[in-house]
Amino acid sequence: MSDPTDDDQTPPVTDFSEPLRRAIGARYLQYALSTIMDRALPDARDGLKPVHRRILFAMRELRLSSTGGFRKSAKISGDVMGNYHPHGDSAIYDAMARLAQDFNVRYPLVDGQGNFGNIDGDNPAASRYTEARMTAAAEALLAGLDEDAVDFRPNYDGTLTEPEVLPASFPNLLANGASGIAVGMATNIPPHNLVEVVDACLHLIKTPEARDDTLLNYVQGPDFPTGGIIVEPKESMAEAYRTGRGAFRVRAKWEKEELNRGQWQVVVTEIPYQVQKSRLIEKLAELIQSKKVPILADIRDESTDDIRLILEPRSRNVDPEVLMGTLFKQSDLEVRFSMNMNVLIDGRTPKVCSLKEVLRAFLDHRRNVLLRRSAHRLGKIDHRLEVLEGFILAFLNLDRVIDIIRYDDAPKMALMVEDWSEAHQSGITRATSESDYRSPLAGVDTDTLTATPEEGMGEDAPKRYREDSLSDVQVEAILNMRLRSLRRLEEIELINERDKLLKERVELVDLMEDESLQWNRIAEELKATRKQFGADYARGARLTRFAEAGEVAEVPLEAMIDREPITVVCSQMGWIRALKGHQPLNSELKFKDGDGPRFIFHAETTDRLLLFGSNGRFYTLSAANLPGGRGMGEPLRLMVDLPNEADIVALSIHDPSRKLLVASDAGNGFLVQESEVAAQTRAGKQVLNVRTPSKALVCRTVTGDHVAVVGENRKVLVFPIEELPEMTRGKGVRLQKYKDGGMSDVTTFNLADGLSWKDPAGRTRTESDLTDWIGKRASAGRMAPRGFPRDNTFT
Repeated sequence: MSDPTDDDQTPPVTDFSEPLRRAIGARYLQYALSTIMDRALPDARDGLKPVHRRILFAMRELRLSSTGGFRKSAKISGDVMGNYHPHGDSAIYDAMARLAQDFNVRYPLVDGQGNFGNIDGDNPAASRYTEARMTAAAEALLAGLDEDAVDFRPNYDGTLTEPEVLPASFPNLLANGASGIAVGMATNIPPHNLVEVVDACLHLIKTPEARDDTLLNYVQGPDFPTGGIIVEPKESMAEAYRTGRGAFRVRAKWEKEELNRGQWQVVVTEIPYQVQKSRLIEKLAELIQSKKVPILADIRDESTDDIRLILEPRSRNVDPEVLMGTLFKQSDLEVRFSMNMNVLIDGRTPKVCSLKEVLRAFLDHRRNVLLRRSAHRLGKIDHRLEVLEGFILAFLNLDRVIDIIRYDDAPKMALMVEDWSEAHQSGITRATSESDYRSPLAGVDTDTLTATPEEGMGEDAPKRYREDSLSDVQVEAILNMRLRSLRRLEEIELINERDKLLKERVELVDLMEDESLQWNRIAEELKATRKQFGADYARGARLTRFAEAGEVAEVPLEAMIDREPITVVCSQMGWIRALKGHQPLNSELKFKDGDGPRFIFHAETTDRLLLFGSNGRFYTLSAANLPGGRGMGEPLRLMVDLPNEADIVALSIHDPSRKLLVASDAGNGFLVQESEVAAQTRAGKQVLNVRTPSKALVCRTVTGDHVAVVGENRKVLVFPIEELPEMTRGKGVRLQKYKDGGMSDVTTFNLADGLSWKDPAGRTRTESDLTDWIGKRASAGRMAPRGFPRDNTFT
């Protein structure tokens, strides 16, 4: 019995001395590498990620050829999950469904039957309701797997093997594109036209030192499955393909369709890649509802199998180029597709590649596939030649072979040890006695069993062709021969087959030794692929066109709106509306209970309105977007983000040529150009900085050379307007000094005209001699003149 204190009985000691930072870093690095190599980035050789490669391989194992029957998608995704890809079946099915969507994949690799989703963004039906099989393009990617073209590796549980990469008869990476997000890196490759990519490969074979710019003579640019028009300048595209990074502007394809009575409409027949049609329509409808594009009246979808979106202009006088130019800027009718050709080189190293590097990786892979297939075929030929030589020898000595098989206790060993050298002469005798039949040994040196001329064989000829005994393989073939094969016609066929194989063997040996022959063979295969998937193939012709973007003139909002007179009415509680026409400003209007008029002025639908809140922010409204005057209107707070605790200080027509005076109740203020305060968003633009409990109190248009300010203490101060600074944002400077209270009102006027105000009776009074009230800015001032309003305001 062993001692429990022995070293072999001592439990291992776990080392906890590794720093946490190092441990987490090492494990996160492993996770990052697995994400990059096994999930997110495609292989430059076949353009596939592992999940797509496993889907196609599993479909091949299920014998789902492009001309065969369909199988349930649930069966396919289940086999992929159980045999090769131990992840969720929904993720596998989503990946397979995308390979079947002709609006997502330029050359679909899966032929789907059932609902596999649509361009509106609807999801595919459940996997139990759909069926699938491979397409001809998928079969082209798999061609050669039976010929040892690529390496195989064990699957996740070691029970099966799967290919590390597919042979890929065409550059699928560029033909179908790819996208993915890994840890610290991403990839986004647009699809291209297969014919153009193959032409670039052929040119690269002919001229290995070709530059990326030269290859662009063949690869014009991306070819999206949804068509569209690329308006990116050629110089920008050339730079993108040279560096592997860039972007392409893609627009929808449209045309003007004439209607009756001079009316017309725009018909959109192709939309940009990866834009959901339903989402696009929603966005355009929002533009119509918010009146951001007033010249667009309506949009409707008349699509069936093909896309047909109808855009109706507001008026037939609208320029269609202006309409579409505006929509290109404000909607997904024009998008930018960002390209990032980050791929795995040799399945291991991530790298952002240029167009030439991607094509070179594919061509090098095809050369390796060619050599492996040739070597595999050479081995098959050698094995078959060995069998054929045994058959021929058996036919020449048929009686002896039959005797051995019939009477010998161990026919296999007897056939192997039998000396067949005497059979040579008998074969020659038969050839001379039967003039209508040529023996395989006629005219051949009888010291060898080689029944063929030795040209082209050389040292590579298998030794078994020169021996006078049968090998184990030959004997097994002879013993398994059927009796009905023992006829003279069969002997002739064997000789013909042997001669053809010997000729093919010589060609293969030459091919494997001559690099130029290898590239010629690769070029021939690529030409055959180009013919198969060219213009005669479904959607083989180029779908995406090119055009100049053109300069669309900036059209001001006013030019998009029919100019009509309106009367803007804003109540004390902040409800705003627009009455048609210029109504009398003193007319009686209806308001909600407890509400009344606050601002009433004439405007036009092309005007923009400027709102100043007590929080010191300016907001901009479009007069054309105001609610109609039939009801009570709508709250302003629904149109702009004016806080509930903030009041409306001023509301007027925006005039960029004017200058404003803004001030707070604390007596601080400054001048600001009205062109600097217009806001572009609902949140408005902060101009006057105020701190609680202070509030913005005044926003007046500058109309004179002096400023008059009155405080809550009824003291008035007049000073030159030059003493006020002009700013774009800030707290401002002190206008008047107060011991108690704050500012009540401020205005600007011309000193020569005097200071005017309205007395309690509503009469206008003017004070011409203001000598007693003129002082320096920020001084206290003097009591207001006799008759000044009790509310301490100038208006």
